[in-house]
Amino acid sequence: MTKQEFLEKYLVERHGTHSMKWDGLKDKFGEEDLLGMWVADMEFSTCDAIKEVLQERVQHGVFGYTVVPDSYYEALSNWMERKHHFPIKKEWVRFSQGCVTGIAWSIGAFTRPGDACMILTPVYYPFHNVVTNNDRKLVKVKLNYDNGYFTMNYDAIEKAITEEKVKMLIHCSPQNPAGRVWTEEEMDRLLAICEKHHVLVVSDEIHQDLVLEDVPFVPAAAVSGGKYQDIIITLNSASKDFNLATLLHSHIIITNEKLREIYDRFASGMNRTEISVMGMLATETGFNHGEEWLNAALGVIRDNYHYLKDTLAEKLPKATVCCLEATYLPMIDLRAYVDPENIVKVVQGRCRLGVDYGEWFGEDYKGFIRMNLATDPAYVEQAAERLVRECLKEEKN
Repeated sequence: MTKQEFLEKYLVERHGTHSMKWDGLKDKFGEEDLLGMWVADMEFSTCDAIKEVLQERVQHGVFGYTVVPDSYYEALSNWMERKHHFPIKKEWVRFSQGCVTGIAWSIGAFTRPGDACMILTPVYYPFHNVVTNNDRKLVKVKLNYDNGYFTMNYDAIEKAITEEKVKMLIHCSPQNPAGRVWTEEEMDRLLAICEKHHVLVVSDEIHQDLVLEDVPFVPAAAVSGGKYQDIIITLNSASKDFNLATLLHSHIIITNEKLREIYDRFASGMNRTEISVMGMLATETGFNHGEEWLNAALGVIRDNYHYLKDTLAEKLPKATVCCLEATYLPMIDLRAYVDPENIVKVVQGRCRLGVDYGEWFGEDYKGFIRMNLATDPAYVEQAAERLVRECLKEEKN
């Protein structure tokens, strides 16, 4: 499928559909007439096979209590083995309504109020809130940043673990919004530190299938042949892959039997909701029949990223479009043109863009923005044009 064929078939208009990205602009930014480049979902309708299976279920008309068939676990395991060389056993899998919910439940199961939980910034802002809102101590360690490329500061990580008595690392892999696919060597070094200090790792891998560059994604539980499985809780979902966020269906994968027992005891005391039948059907179908659609969507995202990066390199050469090895959400460092204190005034007030701001992901990233590129290439062109025009004006001032 060519890029043009994909866009003609799957690009949709979302205004007036209760879309948070578009119809929620006023609630988030106080204004409606902005170009929405924020919320991490796509402007693309999901693949035909998923739409067909959901339509079939709608025609059936019953959405009652549902069991998960063996075919679901087979589809999940086959996908993980084919894509990431990490087959999944049925007994490892638990379900939640989303990966952030999975983080919250992991915090509840494996830590106590007051315990220290670590995050590496910049990172998706709910990672911050889910720790503090559950009465745990939030420990933040900055990633190293060099000209658009982020790496881990292992000395700072180990120092914080020992000084703050960290019990849990909430890890983002691939990292949103840093755009990194952590190499196996990087992960091995990080996990060795965590193992040494008895730190449990909750690895949110929701963007595992959105790899844009020729770099392999390695699940944390598969690093070094599964050497660290006993300290890993893996969270993933097909929601980012196939634009299914509000079908509310994700996985909590626990390979260690004792950790599963602890988690199950915790979960048994909760008022658990039932599995989403629509989320289950969509996920199984996507894993079995959605790879061509996903690859075409990634092609559009990849082209959008290179257009943005090349345009700003030519016309705003002092700005930095950060690396995007995975996800569709690059950070852009505009500090060479815009005083960080004026970033909202310039980006929203003059460029008329609705974006995520860098300080939402970590207080040290004011002057950065994050833009969603899983969208119409025309929107990316408009956003780039506006940024170039207004940043050059700001520089002259």
